[in-house]
Amino acid sequence: MDTATLERLLGRAWETSRAQWPAVALPAEPFVTHLAERLPEAGPHSPIEPLLEQLSLAELYLACACVRGIASAIELFERNYLAMLPGLLRGPKQSDAMMDEVCQLARVKLLVHTPEGGPKLAEYTGRGALLSWVRVTAVRIAIKLRAVEKPAPEQDADTLFAALPAPGVDAELDLIKRRHQTDFRQSVREAFSVLSADERHVLRLYFVDQLSMYELAALFRVNQSTVSRWLKTARQAIYEETQRRLQARLGLSHRDFKSFLAVLDSQLELGLSQLLKEEDGPKQG
Repeated sequence: MDTATLERLLGRAWETSRAQWPAVALPAEPFVTHLAERLPEAGPHSPIEPLLEQLSLAELYLACACVRGIASAIELFERNYLAMLPGLLRGPKQSDAMMDEVCQLARVKLLVHTPEGGPKLAEYTGRGALLSWVRVTAVRIAIKLRAVEKPAPEQDADTLFAALPAPGVDAELDLIKRRHQTDFRQSVREAFSVLSADERHVLRLYFVDQLSMYELAALFRVNQSTVSRWLKTARQAIYEETQRRLQARLGLSHRDFKSFLAVLDSQLELGLSQLLKEEDGPKQG
């Protein structure tokens, strides 16, 4: 097939696809390139028309526009595809909380550019219905979440305690951790309980689900500095409440408690920072 004929066919594919989504202004050049990269393999002399007929061109057009960050396309994708997921995934063993988390993670995975790579929606080839492809992606996320049960607040506190430096790093700290381990663990557990459900949710997405601050910002539609502030606020609340409960539990005087914290303070700060991966930018993969 000569170049002129090929360009005419691809141009016609763009016009047909654009007509399905008149609110989405995607230029011909990026769509044609996107389409050409996803055409099924064929011989050099094979006709292109049958190959184009195998693809859901209009949905490939929408996916391409979403990957390029066109707001109107993302809005349509959310309304016509992501909004369908709860009904498609709902089952007797699926809680509302699980459904919300699956849908949130699916949105991030499908639409968000990160320093580690582009959105997964770029992998859609147009072979088959886009809604079915989105559903498969969400099902895989749900399976992964079920495989790793979410820790209860008590398990979160145990994870925090385990994040503190291991015994042997500091002789005094080692002694404190061994002598007051039960008290310290219980204080951290109780400190977690004072967090709001939203704060625990953000911490879980960040620490357990490994979403970076970049991804969290996109998920909640805020800037990264806001996410950083949320994490710091939650960390500080845990830190201060742990201190308060430890002092009351151990029955230390203010002077003795200050001496106690002289050893524990920097290590607790380090442990909390390690747990929440407090940093100015997104995590590196």
